[in-house]
Amino acid sequence: MTPFVLQCGSPLLPIALSDLPLFDAPEVPTKDDCDALLAEMDTAHNPRIIVLGTDASLAAVLTRLLRTERLHMEVAYVPETASDASELFHTGTGSRAAKVALSGTASPTPLIRDDTGTALVGRATVCGSEGELVGEAYVDDTRLFSGSVPGIEVSPMLEMPGLRARVQGKRGFFRRRWIAGRAVQLGAKSARLTKDGVAIPRETTRSSMYRHDQQWLLVR
Repeated sequence: MTPFVLQCGSPLLPIALSDLPLFDAPEVPTKDDCDALLAEMDTAHNPRIIVLGTDASLAAVLTRLLRTERLHMEVAYVPETASDASELFHTGTGSRAAKVALSGTASPTPLIRDDTGTALVGRATVCGSEGELVGEAYVDDTRLFSGSVPGIEVSPMLEMPGLRARVQGKRGFFRRRWIAGRAVQLGAKSARLTKDGVAIPRETTRSSMYRHDQQWLLVR
């Protein structure tokens, strides 16, 4: 196994990773940032990407692997602090996550993407552009909501069918139960999306998130 570290933003570099090949990138790596790393990895034996950053960092790397048909590459995640994805994938944080990144085993994991070909690793939220979310959404053939709700949440799963979604509850009330499925489809009067902590600037009336036909290799 040949590990490469992609340091996204300015997280602390764990000692266990300090002697490995290191590539710097902004918190959300660009296409060029990812391609520079992949060019080096293409000639390595059994390469492993270690993403040191946030959920948005990991999502950007997986998006590039998806679009360049490199999902066969092993990917480890080392967040500095706990996140939606670190809790979902049980990677730990900091030095503990770094040890897992070096000694863990890669296993196939459902890859969740949206209709723009962007990966989701932790959580997506959808809310109305002005107040409540008005429209309807389905998880596979099960109706998630119809009418007006505060918003919805979508999260990947480690196991099949691959994702789950639920309606957000109003302040002071419990959220509704998760519904698992392969895909979530939303039609709304006007909606704003936030994916892995990154707000999408454009409003939308339709959005789909679903399990890709290939899995990715998560080191755990």
